[in-house]
Amino acid sequence: MKYDTYFHLTADDDTPTSAMATGSNYWEDLRKQARQLENELDMKLVSFSKLCTSYSSGHDHQTRPRSDSFGPQDNMVVAMTTEVEQLLAKLAVINDKMAEYTSSPGASSQNAALMHTLQRHRDILQDYTHEFHKTKSNFFSLREREDLLGSVHRDIESYKNSSGVNNRRTELFLKEHEHLRNSDRLIDNAISIAMATKENITFQRGMLKSIQTRVTTLANRFPAINSLIQKINLRKRRDSLILGGVIGVCTILLLLYTFRSVSGL
Repeated sequence: MKYDTYFHLTADDDTPTSAMATGSNYWEDLRKQARQLENELDMKLVSFSKLCTSYSSGHDHQTRPRSDSFGPQDNMVVAMTTEVEQLLAKLAVINDKMAEYTSSPGASSQNAALMHTLQRHRDILQDYTHEFHKTKSNFFSLREREDLLGSVHRDIESYKNSSGVNNRRTELFLKEHEHLRNSDRLIDNAISIAMATKENITFQRGMLKSIQTRVTTLANRFPAINSLIQKINLRKRRDSLILGGVIGVCTILLLLYTFRSVSGL
C-alpha cells in the first residue's frame, strides 16, 4: 500500500517525527481526495435527480420509442449512471485506504479522531449510495410506466387505424367504453362517500355511547359524593367544637392562675 512507504524510514531520515509527518500528509491527501469526490458526487446526484424527474415531461405516450430502444435522454441517463457509479467506487476505495491507515501502528496516537473522520466519510458515502439507488429505482419505475402507457396508446391507435370501414364503429365502441369507465368511476365515488358516511355515523354512535356511559357513571357517583361531603362537614363541625372546648378550658385555667397569683400577693 501507498501509506506503507510513508512509515518506512530511509537511511538519511531515521527519526519517527518525519514518519509521523509523512503519514499525516498521506492522511490529508486521502481526505482531500474524499472531499473532492464527495463534491463531485453531490453535483452529479443533483443533476441525475433533475434528469430523472424531467424524464416523463420530454416524452409523448403516442410518439415515444419502444421500450427496447433508447432516445437521447435515455442515453444521457445511462451515461450519468455510469459516471455516478464510477465516482461511488472511487470514493469507496478512498474510504478503504483511510480505514487501512487508521489500523496502522503509526496512527494509534490519533486513532479516535481519525476513526471519527473516517466514520463521517463512510456515512456520506452511504447516504450518496442510498440516494443514487433510490433515484435510479424511481427512474426505472417511471420508464416502465411510460413504456406501458405508450404501448397501450400505440395499440389503441393501431387498432383504430387497422380498418377504414370499422373506424366509425371502433370510435363508437371506444366512446361507449369511456362512458362505462366514467360510470364506474362515479359509482366508486358514491360507494366511497357511503362508506365514509357509515364510518362517521359509527364513530358518532360510539361517541354518544361513551358520553351516555360517563353521564351514568357521574349520576351513580353523586350520592357517594354527597355522603362524603356530609361526612367532611360533620368532621369539621366536630373539630370546631373540640377546638372551642380546648380554648375555653385554657382560658379558664389561665384566669384561675391569674386570680391565684393576685390573691397570693
